[in-house]
Amino acid sequence: MNLAIISPSYDTSSETFIQAHKRIPGVKVFFYYGGVVPKFLEGQGPVDFKTIWAIMNRTGQQRDKRTNLSLPEEALVKSFKQHQIDCVLAEYGTTAVGVLNVCRNLNLPLIAHFHGFDASVHLVIEKNLKAYQQLFDYASSIIVVSRSMEKKLLGLGCPTSKLVYTVCAPDDAFFDVKPNYSKQQFVGIGRFVDKKAPYYTLLAFQKTLLNHPDAQMIIGGDGPLLNTCNNLVKYLKIKKNVLLPGHITPGQYREYLKESIGYVQHSITAENGDMEGTPVGILEAGAAGLPVISTIHAGIPDVIIHGRTGLLCKEHDVEQMAAHMEQLLNDKQLAIKLGTAGKENIRNNFSMEQHLEVLTAAVQKAMNE
Repeated sequence: MNLAIISPSYDTSSETFIQAHKRIPGVKVFFYYGGVVPKFLEGQGPVDFKTIWAIMNRTGQQRDKRTNLSLPEEALVKSFKQHQIDCVLAEYGTTAVGVLNVCRNLNLPLIAHFHGFDASVHLVIEKNLKAYQQLFDYASSIIVVSRSMEKKLLGLGCPTSKLVYTVCAPDDAFFDVKPNYSKQQFVGIGRFVDKKAPYYTLLAFQKTLLNHPDAQMIIGGDGPLLNTCNNLVKYLKIKKNVLLPGHITPGQYREYLKESIGYVQHSITAENGDMEGTPVGILEAGAAGLPVISTIHAGIPDVIIHGRTGLLCKEHDVEQMAAHMEQLLNDKQLAIKLGTAGKENIRNNFSMEQHLEVLTAAVQKAMNE
């Protein structure tokens, strides 16, 4: 079976889950990328050089009156035929909308994988509302990564029978981490954007320094709020306690997890509606055996059990997050207890093997319809 996986980008560091989907067993994967209607095929370059040239010369959005397809869509149809694509998995709901006409034209089964912004940002939903209705009608399955996302898409008209729940799982390498809880150090990872509210994490951490002046905080990642957070660190006079290293590799992240006492992330619903799916960084920390301190937001309470595998607070509650940090700093045995239970919870319920099994079943269902 030839499966086309469609992604807006090629290898974004924050989208490791998309790269993992290339390992769906029993299929040959063709990875298309470069926009909601992809312009490139991994290992082969542009899907059609002449078409890409035409697009760059601003004729690419003209539609063929016979097929009602744009030039990029025509190029994708040609590529799908050439590689005998049997099924399409579109990463993000907006990407699924972008390739919907192509799939209809070829009568190809389509699976839409929603991840976060595509089911929460107000303007995205408003812009795509009618297209989402058509997508829900045509798609074989609609993959969601949190229970709250499931409710949102039900509210938008997606049939219950088409919804499939599975979180984007951590790589198995994180289960090999054996934390020693050796440092009074917290770690976090993720893009510096509104929905991850890294400034709240820093404000909460600053409060813990009153009683634990030697504690450390590392938050890996980059994004539009990184400079703002660097300025906040300077203003709060906590530069000797905080490291914001920018992008870090999975290997570096695992090393930080190994020596830290807890993972911290203060996710919130942004003003524009943007929400998490279920953050992979949190799943990776849980798989590594670190207790997770976070918020009751999106899919986080689906995978972190308050008081058993981590400590959760309400969004914007900086005081409570600081209190949770102090709990772990004051009680290493509590950190070990929560972290150990967290590793088992992720291993038993949210492993990559389980995640890929769900996607495999969705592909098989699509082919059998």
